[in-house]
Amino acid sequence: MATRAIIVTTGYLDSSVEELQSLLATLGVTVSEVLWQGRRKPDRKYYLGKGKMETLAKLIDLTESNLVVVNDEITSAQAKKMEELLKVPIKDRTQVVLDIFARHAFTEDGKIQVELARLQYELPRLIGRGKEMSRLGGGTGTRGPGEQRLEEQRRQIKKRISVLRKNLDKIEKERAIQRNLRNKVGLPSVAVAGYTNAGKSSLVNVLSGSQVHVEDEPFATLSPAIRRVKLPMGRVILIKDTVGFIRNVPHTVVEAFKSTLEEITTCDLVLLVMDASDVDISSKMKACLDVLSEIGASDIRRILVFNKVDLCSSSRLRALSDAFPEAVFISCKSGYGIDFLLARIQNTVLANEDQIELRVVPDKLSILESHKEKVSMNIEGFEEGLFIVKVKGKKWLIEHILSQLDGGMKK
Repeated sequence: MATRAIIVTTGYLDSSVEELQSLLATLGVTVSEVLWQGRRKPDRKYYLGKGKMETLAKLIDLTESNLVVVNDEITSAQAKKMEELLKVPIKDRTQVVLDIFARHAFTEDGKIQVELARLQYELPRLIGRGKEMSRLGGGTGTRGPGEQRLEEQRRQIKKRISVLRKNLDKIEKERAIQRNLRNKVGLPSVAVAGYTNAGKSSLVNVLSGSQVHVEDEPFATLSPAIRRVKLPMGRVILIKDTVGFIRNVPHTVVEAFKSTLEEITTCDLVLLVMDASDVDISSKMKACLDVLSEIGASDIRRILVFNKVDLCSSSRLRALSDAFPEAVFISCKSGYGIDFLLARIQNTVLANEDQIELRVVPDKLSILESHKEKVSMNIEGFEEGLFIVKVKGKKWLIEHILSQLDGGMKK
């Protein structure tokens, strides 16, 4: 049987409702109606007021809907009361996001993170139900069978959460080892971050010539993919695809994906990718900046990248350019702006590197050549049997090269 849902929301009507419709479409759910109530705070019992709940019940019958989705995060008590009254399942926005995460969790770490996020979402709701059950006991200190069953569920969830966290700790230690190895290689790293479905994986593919998994739907990437990219001057960087951001993400979800998101914090540069054709770009950009702040990546150098310019009018692009003069405009589909973006990445990543002039004997020049992907080299001339070479790169890497050239050059 096809799933038909009614979305309910309170407060101000904004594009988050359209976004929720898109999220539900990803799950194959058809939205039959949107019911809005302009109240400042949701009703503590039913989320909607009594009158709106009666309207909602009639809408369910009229549209033959079999699901109600709340454009908010609700308590277990609210969900239970709504289900009892409406006789259909209730989901909130967080559950929809978690369902999509589960759909795209193919790797071991992705599956662990999704399960952890779901259990951390469910645990406080079980605790709330336990408090309700305790008030139904026969006397002081009594515990009915319902509460005992909930207590056992809580213990099992806590135990499973502990196991999942230990597994994630192991994965994070392995990632830390891999990061250290990559750092020793000396290649700068760039994270591709941004709102979900903005084209991050497509950009990684265009820059690297690889085939990172791409789908035209939210959260297609849950585990970081790392690829090599050659810059115009021949230097090589590592580029990392990351999980997409979304507004109103509960802290439990961010915490569960912390090991993945932390890949961003170790990079030299962040490409913040936004969909230029999105009419709600300002609030989505704020959501991205909020997540970057929460994971401690606010101070990392950043380039704002507007993708999908092929879907925009010239007036739309002029408005964005005026509002964000430092942004780079690209189209992964047509290739427009990619060369300019690569040059901008090159100038940003390689800025503030150390530079030294060396005089190297010819038979030692091959040592410098072996590091050409990691440092910039320019042969300035040849005097008295020595090549005059300017070398630019990270300080520790230049020192390493000097140690290799010991005896084969003059400063």
